[in-house]
Amino acid sequence: MDTARLTGQRVLIVGGARDLGLAIARRVSDAGATALVGARSIEHAREAAATIPGAEAVQVDVTDETSITRALAQVGDIDHIVVLASAHHNVPVTEFTAEGLAGAVAAKVTGPLLLAKHAATVLPPTGSLVLISGVAAWTPTPGYAVMGITNGAVSFAASHLAREMAPIRVNAVSPGIIDSGSWDQMDDKQGFLAGAAAGTLVGRHGESDDITEAVVWLLGAGFVTGETVHVDGGARFA
Repeated sequence: MDTARLTGQRVLIVGGARDLGLAIARRVSDAGATALVGARSIEHAREAAATIPGAEAVQVDVTDETSITRALAQVGDIDHIVVLASAHHNVPVTEFTAEGLAGAVAAKVTGPLLLAKHAATVLPPTGSLVLISGVAAWTPTPGYAVMGITNGAVSFAASHLAREMAPIRVNAVSPGIIDSGSWDQMDDKQGFLAGAAAGTLVGRHGESDDITEAVVWLLGAGFVTGETVHVDGGARFA
């Protein structure tokens, strides 16, 4: 493991106070960067940042453009941004609500696009933006249409933003089912993860390290842009 590949760089992780976001914040710190832990709650951001050497806490809500501009002004010089914001509306089509749809799109699509709008003026030419998509976009499942559609939009956003924001790089990572902490409140978490493992080509569910390694690689991959990196154990083909 190259523990110095991001030495001296500053990385904002939006949604970095818990679960996969916190794992990414810790991993970029291990790679030599200063982790800027972004969350809607400044208290949660501070609690998470306190567990990472040299990390800084930032209040940011991607559904609020004023919050975005304020956060970018606060962090000063910055090299990369990773965005994990999401809001779920996992219901059958017949139960869609305008409020639920708007919330899901705002967090997963509109918010990251507004963040890109302002990041384009502050990131250096060697900088990058990493968006988080998800395997649901490629595995249509009843009850998860909104998740699939918004995650698919993230992948398209990476390609289109890469073209317009060049030479700043924009990529997406599309995780499969990851044991990152998000499923800890499930009644049968182990059964769920076993089912997820059976639905891959590699015979296991994902771990946080699978995603953090992909993200850190993309942050340093200067000849990669406009791509979606699938880290799902082959679940799209199982």
